[in-house]
Amino acid sequence: MVVRKKRIGLKEIRALKPGEIVWDDAVGGFHARRQQSKTVSYIVVYRTAEGRQRWQTIGRHGSPWTPDTARAAAKRILGHVAEGADPAAEKSSKRNAKTVAELCDLYLVDANAGRLLTRRKTAKRRSTIETDRGRIESHIKPLLGRRAVAAVTREDIEAFMHDVAEGKTAKRVKTEKKRGLSHVRGGKGTASRTTGLLGGIFSYAVRHRMRADNPVHGVMRFADGQRKRRLSDGEYKVLGNSLRKAEEADIWPPAIAAARFLALTGWRSGEALGLRWNEIDFPRRTATLPDTKTGLSIRPLSRAACAALRKVTRLNDTDLVFPATRSDVRMTGFPKLWARIAKLGKLPKDVTPHTLRHSFASLAGDLGYSELTIAVLVGHKGHSITSRYVHSADAVLLAAADAVARRTSELMGDTVPGADVVSLRGVG
Repeated sequence: MVVRKKRIGLKEIRALKPGEIVWDDAVGGFHARRQQSKTVSYIVVYRTAEGRQRWQTIGRHGSPWTPDTARAAAKRILGHVAEGADPAAEKSSKRNAKTVAELCDLYLVDANAGRLLTRRKTAKRRSTIETDRGRIESHIKPLLGRRAVAAVTREDIEAFMHDVAEGKTAKRVKTEKKRGLSHVRGGKGTASRTTGLLGGIFSYAVRHRMRADNPVHGVMRFADGQRKRRLSDGEYKVLGNSLRKAEEADIWPPAIAAARFLALTGWRSGEALGLRWNEIDFPRRTATLPDTKTGLSIRPLSRAACAALRKVTRLNDTDLVFPATRSDVRMTGFPKLWARIAKLGKLPKDVTPHTLRHSFASLAGDLGYSELTIAVLVGHKGHSITSRYVHSADAVLLAAADAVARRTSELMGDTVPGADVVSLRGVG
């Protein structure tokens, strides 16, 4: 291959023979090369801040590329490199994800591979990834999927958010299950959370140099309303009647036990449904949850909660405390089973499993417990017992759990477990 070095002009381009390269003596790394055909390409070579050598093709000779315009483009590229950029890598990334739909697919691949870390510097949980996938397929791809990644603007994101809030993506979708039907709903809450996911996806695009900025930044989202519904004393009584009626009806017993356990503990539904027998320490009345929304969490168990767990029939083919009818998997159908339980006692439709969590915390507040104590009981963010040296809850927390669960049982009309003596650690 013949290599020459001089200032590139039209004369030099016309003189190039197949396989020849001419390097520009004015701009380092800029050169022109004739292929075996008549095509001549302008190329610039540079090294990244990490020392990697990159070859970036500027374009083929001909309008708009001439020696002068290509040389000016080479200068711009080298200027970006001097600022720490890697234009060739950015160009490659853009080819790998031209549309928002392709960007979302790349995002999910990395999430499934554990390459996307949360604020706790841990990989995204499988349940979170599935939630992300649902929002992507139901809302993001239908409205933005065909848009070019680099062309999406803040105005596009704002329009997307309002479209989701107004229900433009609402529909019914047939699932893989027999007679399965999924109801995709919009609303302001869904719009805000999906826009938040979009922010994470475009941050991923920025990190991979698919675009220079995040169009979600600066978008004013709807307030994600906190659910403050709590049960009244009368509704607690209705809940107790509902659970007792469910025990006499044809409803999956682990679902009834899970609902009662949620009322007595204030746990999140996912935490209870994922609970395994080997995570429970009955003598110390604690449960060690290795992977919650807030990380590792050790929860105190009241006597009432322990009594409820001891009544659960342990199935031989699973370690799950509250398994599905196919007992080796988690109970994904719990929301529908809860709806059946609530209907038996005619509980209001806005009473959900999360209402039980908020009600438990509210009862604890009524009994005079501090926010810190309540936060530990229900595993709020930043207030779980996570020390590597702590293996059980202390007597104060156990007493608090007992008091709230006792009051819950009284309101539900259940038998209240008797008191017992709690041994303090370190006391002879």
